[in-house]
Amino acid sequence: MDITQLNGISPAPGSKHSSKRVGRGRATGWGKTSGRGHKGLKARSGGRVAAGFEGGQMPLHRRLPKRGFTSATQHLRAEVRLSELEKLPIDEIDLQALKQAGIVGHGVRSAKVIKSGELTRKVILRGIGATAGAKAVIEAAGGSLE
Repeated sequence: MDITQLNGISPAPGSKHSSKRVGRGRATGWGKTSGRGHKGLKARSGGRVAAGFEGGQMPLHRRLPKRGFTSATQHLRAEVRLSELEKLPIDEIDLQALKQAGIVGHGVRSAKVIKSGELTRKVILRGIGATAGAKAVIEAAGGSLE
């Protein structure tokens, strides 16, 4: 056994057994029904109980209460930090400007400014929402929302 190369690797002696050959006559002890018994789902070819099936009892995944919610339009909205607005070289900011700057993705349909970071210069937001805290900071810096 040459283990220095991948093609020389083999299992340890006695660790592998040949599979049971069923359906090869009565003399083998595994003929006719081949250990599957008589009739029924598990006697059929491809006959396996579906995952989660509990014999007609209400399955666990249906018994437990469902929690939470995932919005289907979540990827269409974006949050913008005040610190990101500070870095933009323009004063009048709309959704298109945010997309061109790479702050929001191209599929985004609406954006909202959140109070995170600082804003020291005047900016005018057009068609962009803002939280109450962010709006206060923008207006304190001399900016406005339209």
